[in-house]
Amino acid sequence: MNNSILDDFKIAFRTGNILNQLIIINVVVFIVFLLLGLVLRVGQQDLLLFNIESLFAFDPRLDELIYKPWSFITYGFTHFNFFHILINLLILYWFGRIITDFLGQNKLLGLYVWGVIAGALLYIVLYNIFPSVEVLGGANPRMIGASAGVYAVVVGAAVFQPNFSMSFILIGPVKIKYVAAVIVILSLSGVTGDNSGGNIAHLGGALVGYLAMSQLQRGNDWSKPVVQFVTWVKSLFKPQPKIKVSYRSERKSSTQKKATSSSRKAKSAPSTSSVTPQEEIDAILDKISERGYDALTKEEKQKLFNASKD
Repeated sequence: MNNSILDDFKIAFRTGNILNQLIIINVVVFIVFLLLGLVLRVGQQDLLLFNIESLFAFDPRLDELIYKPWSFITYGFTHFNFFHILINLLILYWFGRIITDFLGQNKLLGLYVWGVIAGALLYIVLYNIFPSVEVLGGANPRMIGASAGVYAVVVGAAVFQPNFSMSFILIGPVKIKYVAAVIVILSLSGVTGDNSGGNIAHLGGALVGYLAMSQLQRGNDWSKPVVQFVTWVKSLFKPQPKIKVSYRSERKSSTQKKATSSSRKAKSAPSTSSVTPQEEIDAILDKISERGYDALTKEEKQKLFNASKD
């Protein structure tokens, strides 16, 4: 049963689009920290839990940040509160679909990642320049959550399709430009509150969402370096095919060469009986990773669907 669940999860992640993958990563990290917190708190290891959580959280203090530069990214996938992650992922799903439907998956990935980075950068600048922000940050000014990336997606969608409407319970259809304006105003009003760091990060994400989409409309795609970096990271985990080198005598007659060529073609044709079902599924998943789900044939989609039911 466990293997079946893991296989289903693997297929869901590898066949899903960028939006689904971002949601899955956030959920998995949340569950890991939830289980880790339960174990360590039962064992009265609260300090150890705090130290582990701090490795992923963003800390604007330079003497702390220098030891964990990766937190510029990891904080944007880390949540410790259920309602925090629920709200973030719901908004990400609603507005992320607008981006993917109109602009494609890569633009969503670029907006999210740049939003996370911009939120951290704005927080670190204001925290270390203005004493009032440092005071509001308190003794533990660390920051977590996908909100900065989500704000970038929301504002980016509003800049690209300002008159696109979303329906809300008790309110009805509302243009997303007004939704974006409201959440930005709420974050502005919360800069001097208890969650000053979070609201500053929200504004950083909103700013980069506006700038990135404005530049895209001028022909400058900010998502390219993000996509290239992610593609490079993925390539590190893909096994490289082994190259076999064989030496043949150059004194072959033309007849022998033709015969050899024909033999190679015959051997190179894959035999359906020699390919296992798992190898077929892996090949389909690799094709999705490289070219997307829509590139699959009807037969390949059916095989993938059947495999997910087994």
